[in-house]
Amino acid sequence: MWRALRRLSLTHWIFTGMIAGILLGWLDHGMPDRDFTPVLKPLSTVFLRLIKSVVVPLIFGVLVVGIAGHGDDLARIGRLALKALGYFWAMTTIALVVGLLAGNLAQPGVGVHLPPPDPGAPPPQGEMTFGTFLEHVVPQSFFEAATRNEVLQVVFWSALFAIALTRVQGRPKEAVLAFAEGVAEVMFKFVAIVMRYAPIGIGAAMAVTVAHSGIDIVVNLGKLVLTLYAALVVFVLVAFVPAALLARLPLRAFARQVKDPAVIAFTTTSSDAALPVAMERMIEFGVPRRIVAFVIPTGYSFNLDGSTLYLGVASLFVAQAAGVHMSLGAQLMMMLTLLVTSKGVAGVPRSSLVVLAGTLASFDLPLEGVAVILGVDTLMDMARTTVNVVGNCLAAAVVARWEGELGPVGAPAPAGAGPTIAHRATEPAHRTGT
Repeated sequence: MWRALRRLSLTHWIFTGMIAGILLGWLDHGMPDRDFTPVLKPLSTVFLRLIKSVVVPLIFGVLVVGIAGHGDDLARIGRLALKALGYFWAMTTIALVVGLLAGNLAQPGVGVHLPPPDPGAPPPQGEMTFGTFLEHVVPQSFFEAATRNEVLQVVFWSALFAIALTRVQGRPKEAVLAFAEGVAEVMFKFVAIVMRYAPIGIGAAMAVTVAHSGIDIVVNLGKLVLTLYAALVVFVLVAFVPAALLARLPLRAFARQVKDPAVIAFTTTSSDAALPVAMERMIEFGVPRRIVAFVIPTGYSFNLDGSTLYLGVASLFVAQAAGVHMSLGAQLMMMLTLLVTSKGVAGVPRSSLVVLAGTLASFDLPLEGVAVILGVDTLMDMARTTVNVVGNCLAAAVVARWEGELGPVGAPAPAGAGPTIAHRATEPAHRTGT
C-alpha cells in the first residue's frame, strides 16, 4: 500500500486534495453549528504565501540572467518584446469579442433583479485609466514592489537592471550574473519543496470556498456562470488551439506541461500562485529561460485572456439586469475601454472586480451588479484564472517558436537561456511527482 501511494504523481495528490476539500466544505456548509473554516483557512493561506514568496526572486533571477547573459544584442530583446506584445493584444481582443458575443447571445442578466442602491455608499474607487496604468508600471522602490508582489513593476525594474548590467564589464558583471543565476536555481528548488505541500493547501482552499458559498447562489446565478464557462471553452477552441497549431506545438505534450499550473490556478484562483510552476513547466517544454522570464510575467498584466473575456460578459450581465439597453456603438466603446483597462488587472484573486466597477461607473451602470456577481465570483474566478495561466504558457511557447528557439520537451534549454544555465532547474519528472 505504501509503495502504491508513493507511486502517485503530484497531480494525483492534488486532485485527491481537491475532492477531499470539496466534501469537507460541503459537510461544513450543511452543518451551521460546526465551522471548520478557522482551522482550514490558515492551511490554505500558508501555501499561497509560500508560493507567492518565490515570485519576485524567481523573476529577478531568470530575467537578469536571460537579458544580461546575451545583452550585447539588445535589438533581439526589443524584437522579442514586440512579438510578445503583439500576440497579447491579438489574444485579448479575441477574448473581448467572444465575451461580448456570449453576453448578447445568452442574455445571462435577463430576469435577475439588482438590489436597490445604497444611498450612503461611497463613490467607486480603483478605476483604472491608461494614464494611471502607465504610472503604475514604474515602481517607486524595487523593494516596495517586491513586498506587494507587483509583478509588472518587478519585470520593468529587473529588465532595466539587466540592460544596465550589459554595460558593465569584467568581474563585477560576472559576480552579479552568478548571483542572479544562483537565486534562480535556488528558487526553482524552493518551488519543488513547496509543491509537496500543495495537496494540503489546495484541499483547504477548496473546502473554505465550498463552505462559504454553498450551492444556492450557484442555482440563482447559474446562467451567468454557465455563460462564462461556455465562452471560455469557445475561446480556447477558436484562439488557443489555432495558435498552437499555427506554431506547430505538440498539443498533448503542451497539455501535460500545463496541467499542474492550471490545477493550481483553478483551485487557488490566483495566477501568482501558479506563476513559478508555470515558468518551470515551460522551461521543461523547451522554451528558453530568457523568453519564459519575459513573456509569462509580462503576460500577467497584458495577456489575461480569461479575465478580459469575463469583463465583457459581466459588463453586459449588469446592463441586462439593470434593464439598460446598450447599442452596438456603446458596446464597441466599452470593448475599447476594457481593452485598455484590462491591462491593469493584477494576477491576484478578485482584482477583476475593481476593473469591472470602474467600467460600470464609466458607462453609468449600477455598481450593485458587482455585489450580485460577488456571490458566484469565486466559481468564475477559478475558470478565468485557469485560462489566464494557460494563455500565458501558450504565449511563451508561441513566441519561442517565432524566435526559432523552441527546443524539444525535456531537452536542455536552447542557447540564450543564460550563459551557464544548461540543465533543467528542477528534478526529473519521476522524482518530483509531476
